Amino acid sequence: MAQKKDKKQKTFRPKARVPRGFRDRLGPEIAAEREMLARIGAVYEAHGFDPLETPAFEYTDALGKFLPDVDRPNQGVFSIQDDDEQWMSLRYDLTAPLARFVAENYDGLPKPFRRYQIGPVWRNEKPGPGRFRQFTQCDADTVGAPAPYADAEICALFADVIAAAGIERGDFFIRVSNRKIVDGLFEKIDLADEADLQTRLTVMRSMDKFDKFGAKGVALLLGPGRKDESGDFTEGAGLDDNKIDTVLAFLQSGPEGANNDPLSAIANILGETASGAAGLEELHGVKASIPDFETRGIVFDCSVIRGLDYYTGPVFEAEFTSTLSDAKGRPVQMGSIGGGGRYDGLVKRFKGVEVPAVGVSVGVSRLLAALELKKSAGETPQGPVVILSLEKHQMAEYQKMAAELRAADVRAEVYLGGSNFAKQLKYADKRAAPVAIIQGEDERQNGEITIKDLVKGAELSKQIEDNREWREEQPAQFSVKRSELVETVKKVLGRQNDLSVHP
Repeated sequence: MAQKKDKKQKTFRPKARVPRGFRDRLGPEIAAEREMLARIGAVYEAHGFDPLETPAFEYTDALGKFLPDVDRPNQGVFSIQDDDEQWMSLRYDLTAPLARFVAENYDGLPKPFRRYQIGPVWRNEKPGPGRFRQFTQCDADTVGAPAPYADAEICALFADVIAAAGIERGDFFIRVSNRKIVDGLFEKIDLADEADLQTRLTVMRSMDKFDKFGAKGVALLLGPGRKDESGDFTEGAGLDDNKIDTVLAFLQSGPEGANNDPLSAIANILGETASGAAGLEELHGVKASIPDFETRGIVFDCSVIRGLDYYTGPVFEAEFTSTLSDAKGRPVQMGSIGGGGRYDGLVKRFKGVEVPAVGVSVGVSRLLAALELKKSAGETPQGPVVILSLEKHQMAEYQKMAAELRAADVRAEVYLGGSNFAKQLKYADKRAAPVAIIQGEDERQNGEITIKDLVKGAELSKQIEDNREWREEQPAQFSVKRSELVETVKKVLGRQNDLSVHP
């Protein structure tokens, strides 16, 4: 007896979703990033830095910050085990791979070695608003030059790069400190021994949250611990009240206090500690090496710690001078837009000898977000000129028009989705096309094309209420000879650009 057929099983269809902490990006944002990175790269190259590209994966032990001491070493990084049983991790920054590259190619490189690198990095951390697990970094580093002169150059370069990205001078400032004075602080509060390493790391991570949590929040992190708004508890460093007070005084010695002389305030707090004295000397050297120190918006601020553990000398961060607002006028806190510092021990891990190095990393995503907030309301990135395809047998001619425009440095594309006229114009609008090119049978027989100024048409449509009048006058549409395509389109685009600058 034949068995009954099983009920028809449902076909598994995966849910279309982006992984948590990651995101998709579209053309306008990517184009804006590409243009901004080109400007930044030009500044780096003008200062003598050459480009470098390293792989996304590095051996986990070479990255240095996280070692494979558990079954899966993925705290802070994304890791996989290769078929040879070696652990590899996605790079969490561009500096650790640079140290590996320098150590591997040390004898053949010029010293100092100056390079810049642009690329994505990955961090296996808790995502949040504006905080993603994959983001782009844009670094410049000098390897083989001691403090403070290379640090001063990087710091000044940092200011030039932010300005080149599109942030006006005066809208940002660069805060500078030194990890050696943090070592002096640890000497002052009796946490300088090797046995105190984990406590020191906890204290530094707590100090790094000063701009986010303020004195009260950091005091909790330095002491018993802190519970955040979600209920997650972060265990504290367990310092006593006297030590907490010293750390807070250190953090509060910034440019707003001590008669605008934070270095003197720090000298008073740290006393005669050896590390503190060395750090202060380097900071004085940085200031003396930048002729326009104050006008570049550079200030000393000892609350700058930087979260990574490999910094050994001067450190710096860039922030906006004021809070930005979104389209609804709500304040938006951008946080740091980049930073860096000196790391003399990274190459030593491979070579066994200390190789001085200093670098900076620009926060590309935050710079782009800030530039977007600073745009005028309703501003839309310009799309390509769209050539409508009304006659299928004329496709080669439409493609020829597009090629002529591209040869004249005008973005252009031919519509390929069908012959419906209304749908083609709707597509051009969705693409934010500035101009549509129309050639149907009538235009072709007359040796003409119709130019439709979509920007002007959108503006005029706001003023005309009579649809019949609009159809009859068509004030943003006119015909020219086919041979005048490129010249006319460039004139229309030029007029649109003039109006955007001088409305």
